[in-house]
Amino acid sequence: MKFLPEELEQYIDDHSAKEPELLQQLNRETHLKILRPRMLSGHYQGRVLSMLSKLISPKHILEIGTYTGYSALCLAEGMQKEGILDTIDINEELFDFQQKYFHASAFSNQIKQHIGNALSIIPKLERTYDLVFIDADKSNYSNYFDLILPKMNKGGVILSDNVLWSGKVIEPLTKGDKDTEALLSYNKKVNEDPRVETVLLPIRDGLTITRVK
Repeated sequence: MKFLPEELEQYIDDHSAKEPELLQQLNRETHLKILRPRMLSGHYQGRVLSMLSKLISPKHILEIGTYTGYSALCLAEGMQKEGILDTIDINEELFDFQQKYFHASAFSNQIKQHIGNALSIIPKLERTYDLVFIDADKSNYSNYFDLILPKMNKGGVILSDNVLWSGKVIEPLTKGDKDTEALLSYNKKVNEDPRVETVLLPIRDGLTITRVK
């Protein structure tokens, strides 16, 4: 979703921190070999994720929706030296691709890959989290939130991607459009839950920052 003229977006990219070389390689290979490369966080959003993680300095991070591992590596940049990042994806075919880049990074021993249904995996995770990134099937965003919140440390942050859904959240709801309906419900839920405070940012396709009180 484009909020700004292309020239202004390029200016923003040019005046933000550079994309690390490993992530440049991951970005290129994703676009060459993997379906739906638009799902990749990309340079600008990746630097936003990195900056937020560095500001939070999390010990434990949870990511729901690994895709090719780009966002996990961005989030890991701010993780404490003894920290762990758990990342969950349902697509087992991407496991080796993810692992290739995780092993090539400085965080190879800190990133734990989980393959399967996140709704089943999350309850089995024994850690509590300082930072969570939700970027998976939109129909389950509210379910993920309900599972995650009891595992969040006070002051922890939940980041939720694609919450503007290409602008569909302000358009008349189409019958059978379950993803948009789910995101409308989720956006309302996290904004009204008294246990958290939320701000929705118009970054790419929308990024919500939710802080646990």
